[in-house]
Amino acid sequence: MSDFFGSVWWLIVSLGILVTFHEFGHFWVARRLGVKVLRFSVGFGRPLWRRLGKDGTEYQVAAIPLGGYVKFLDEREGEVAPAERPQAFNTKPVGSRFLIVLAGPAFNLVLCLGLLWLMFLVGKSDYQPLLGKAEGVAAEAGLSAGDRLLAVDGEPVSTWTHAAMALTAAALDREPTEVAVRRANGNELLLTLPLQQLGTFEESRVLQAIGLVPKQWLLPAVVGGFGDGDSAARDAGLQPGDTILAIGGDPVRSWDEVAPLVQAHAEGGGTVAIEVRRGADRLAYRLQPRQAGDGRWLLGIAPEARSAEFDAVLRFGPLDAAVASARETWRLTRATLGMLGRMVTGVASLKNISGPISIAQYANDSARIGLDWFLFFLAVLSLSLCILNLLPIPILDGGHLLYYLIEMIKGSPVSERALVAGQYVGLAMLAGLMGLAFYNDILRLLS
Repeated sequence: MSDFFGSVWWLIVSLGILVTFHEFGHFWVARRLGVKVLRFSVGFGRPLWRRLGKDGTEYQVAAIPLGGYVKFLDEREGEVAPAERPQAFNTKPVGSRFLIVLAGPAFNLVLCLGLLWLMFLVGKSDYQPLLGKAEGVAAEAGLSAGDRLLAVDGEPVSTWTHAAMALTAAALDREPTEVAVRRANGNELLLTLPLQQLGTFEESRVLQAIGLVPKQWLLPAVVGGFGDGDSAARDAGLQPGDTILAIGGDPVRSWDEVAPLVQAHAEGGGTVAIEVRRGADRLAYRLQPRQAGDGRWLLGIAPEARSAEFDAVLRFGPLDAAVASARETWRLTRATLGMLGRMVTGVASLKNISGPISIAQYANDSARIGLDWFLFFLAVLSLSLCILNLLPIPILDGGHLLYYLIEMIKGSPVSERALVAGQYVGLAMLAGLMGLAFYNDILRLLS
């Protein structure tokens, strides 16, 4: 229940910040270009708070926090006094109207840059791109445990976030991709991932599909406890906190190696030799594993509960943070536009479209991790709002910008009939997009 209320709260906070900044862009530029603003609303529906400013603008916060709007003085929406006609939006030159509409997405882009600048100033915690294990096509390419990724397809990567972003695009395109790595001994070399060999995979699990296992994902082979039933390990004398060093003489480096080694050495029902470290002592045991109903041999132990800890911090001074912010914004923009293009062409799944439920969960999760990740989440969401609004869909800012471009070219406004038809088309497209987003959200919840 706390997750539910936390998700709702952080969704409201996130959308409140982004929508207010977006609408303020329209408002600020409109006022500078002499357009009278009748209402500035954060949210839709019934007003929860309302105040009339000295500038004649009505400011309000409405009940549904999934958007907002700025209402201009406009002859197409009501009668305008002759004295106020020069302040009406529709009487302004097409260039002014274009700038007013463009200002909303532009302010979201500026907000993205500012949030990332602040994030780098605070310090963005993340994971170093260190390999704990290489399997599948990664192993085929020559990658191995202990390697550090330096670049993917010529693009430098300093964290697993950057590496996963670059590898996702390459994997979806099924193209052989060059990766630069540094071995544990310090040697640097270029290897080629044969991503054209990949089968079907989920975009959210691209590292697993390639066979890359980050070092931070590997749990140490530490006994956390025993099962409720029979436990061969407990009967033999193992204790919580013991670190498993070897099974049947084979070294154990992480928890995921325990089960396969047990199966290999217990085949036939024999005993299994296990070495553990307890404090400063190295102890040897011989266990008789129990066989489960599905044929697996079990020791009756559970891993120590432990989450991966961040081992990298990207922190810069004010000037360097500005450069890093611009670079990160460009990286995110390319990734977003690339994913949109792949979804349109069918290369990427439409499951990547997220609705308010997923956004609320991401907001809550990032807020719990820390300020740096919440700032990153807000920056990504602000950039997504900028790009979404620039799509040439009637009703969205991009649709209006398209109309104004046509007007600039042909020298006269788009006909009223075309505008009405565009509104219907835009509503249908937007409804379909929102329906798909909600459908994806519900599927994620059910799974």
